Amino acid sequence: MAEKKLNLLAEFPSVSTQQWMDKVTADLKGADFNKKLVWKTNESFNVKPFYRVEDIENFKTKDSAPGAFPYIRGTKPGNEWLVRQEIEVVNAKEANEKALDILCKGATSIGFKLKKSDLSVDFIATLLKNIVAESCELNFGICISAAAELAKILTAYFKSQNADVTKLHGSINFDPMNRMMQVGKELTKEEIVLKAKATVEAAIGLPFYRVIGVNATTLSNAGAFIAQELGYSLAWGNEYLSMLVEAGVDTSLAAKKIKFNYGVGGNYFMEIAKFRAARMLWAMVVDAYQPVCKKDNCKNTENGICKCAAKMRVHAETSTFNKTILDANVNMLRTQTEAMSATLGGVNSLTVLGYDSVYKPTDEFSERIARNQQLLLKEESHFDKVSDPAAGSYYIETLTNEIATQAWKLFLEVEEQGGFYAAITSGSVQKAIKTTAAGRLKAVSSRREILLGTNQFPNFNEIGAEKVQVSSEVDCGCSHSGTEKLLPVRGAAEFEALRFATENAAKRPKAFMLTIGNLAMRLARAQFSCNFFACAGYEVVDNLGFATVEEGVSAALEVVADIIVICSSDDEYVELAPAAYLLTKGKAEFVVAGAPTCTDDLKAIGIEHFVNVKTNVLEALQGFNVKLGIK
Repeated sequence: MAEKKLNLLAEFPSVSTQQWMDKVTADLKGADFNKKLVWKTNESFNVKPFYRVEDIENFKTKDSAPGAFPYIRGTKPGNEWLVRQEIEVVNAKEANEKALDILCKGATSIGFKLKKSDLSVDFIATLLKNIVAESCELNFGICISAAAELAKILTAYFKSQNADVTKLHGSINFDPMNRMMQVGKELTKEEIVLKAKATVEAAIGLPFYRVIGVNATTLSNAGAFIAQELGYSLAWGNEYLSMLVEAGVDTSLAAKKIKFNYGVGGNYFMEIAKFRAARMLWAMVVDAYQPVCKKDNCKNTENGICKCAAKMRVHAETSTFNKTILDANVNMLRTQTEAMSATLGGVNSLTVLGYDSVYKPTDEFSERIARNQQLLLKEESHFDKVSDPAAGSYYIETLTNEIATQAWKLFLEVEEQGGFYAAITSGSVQKAIKTTAAGRLKAVSSRREILLGTNQFPNFNEIGAEKVQVSSEVDCGCSHSGTEKLLPVRGAAEFEALRFATENAAKRPKAFMLTIGNLAMRLARAQFSCNFFACAGYEVVDNLGFATVEEGVSAALEVVADIIVICSSDDEYVELAPAAYLLTKGKAEFVVAGAPTCTDDLKAIGIEHFVNVKTNVLEALQGFNVKLGIK
């Protein structure tokens, strides 16, 4: 029996794509397949409801192996990744104690954020005391003007500790073009090349340290689409690579010193595909430089060309665009799916931000949760045991191919226009992403993009403003002016501002549901309207139903309602809505829930407010705040 293999599919006949389409077409009962079931992504390609093996027949990507060029299936044979936590260093001794503590609690990578004014030999010695550098990854962020000095100090420190440099892994996040976008700093190409080359040369003694950063997280947090983040990051990395090569740095060395830092958002499958596409495209970019391998008897070469140089080192960090202050525990769900996308996508390291990080300094609890989210994926879900589990998925392979196509197109456009440096100095990158962000914010305001607890199903009685303790903009202290900034945005920010204004108002507005008539329709529309007005922090008063309009209006005025929402069926609105409007006129704002066929007739008698699924929730609520005198 043990030798007999059970094939559950053997007894079932194969089903062709045409048979599937015939069944779908029949079930649609005449509805257009493309309009009903095919959706268009933000990246401008269509996604079908199902995929078959013939959809990926011509894809070269499915023939790749884990750890093999062009690395679409990963740069390593397994799927191990490093659990990273960031530490803002205010005091070296305290930061050291915290680092040692979290390394004992599951972290395998630390990100130290340093001030250049603190940098010294003694400071680094204190910061790294008792940390076994060969057993974890150490990453450092510092002002670009101090990166080379930091590399020298680290090299000397590790030498003094007799550390095995072949086992030291880490990074220095030197990224002047990111600073240009974040704070408007003006830098010439010559300045960037000089500082970049100096940093690379200072880190020669640390062969596995990546010291040039491409911080695409800035693009992600500013609202960029996935293809934009990927396409621009490729141009960004290529700019640094070409700068270093032209400055005389060996091509293979230059490529091996670049590290990519990506954001990871909530579009689960597309984020998995993004990381797969990123590795493949970067391998193509580097391979075009034909970096010569400097090692004897290296097995990862082809005609003397170094294929290791084409390996993309990827760190991912959960995005802030979709994180909320209101109902913040939902952020744990968001970061969990994002962590799944990143790890299934094969990143080298991952930072899961604390669920409360958008409004306050993280505490021990939120940091522990963030670490454990990754540890659960490793220890209980075994995500680290399978290389590229998405491989062969018709859907994800197709997404990978489509995203790669769109990103490569954007990459070529940037290159044709002079490269990434020229693009950010002209402001074209910033303008493109701001346009994208505006579209995404509009999608949030109209509920085409849902932020649970903020623009849909809010916690009716939550108080949010008092939780906010942090500001989002950070400066390293350098003087700056000139380059257009690209600052982080959050989809929830305008809704939160609306709700905070309500919380600070002298009187909390009250929205009363005048439920009457058809039971099913009044219940459905009352539920919709309660959620609608609660998004602004209004007190909502729901009701089981009233026998007459007069009874309902009387009850609303008795509780001093500011807004009266009639909830009934379209047919009954013809008589009930005008009657209720006349009784409430001048006493409260009157709203009709739904989009009845008699809307024009109701508008003709003076009714101006209608709320339904097509209403822009944010704009409507902002309008009500104005009418109620809330600023």
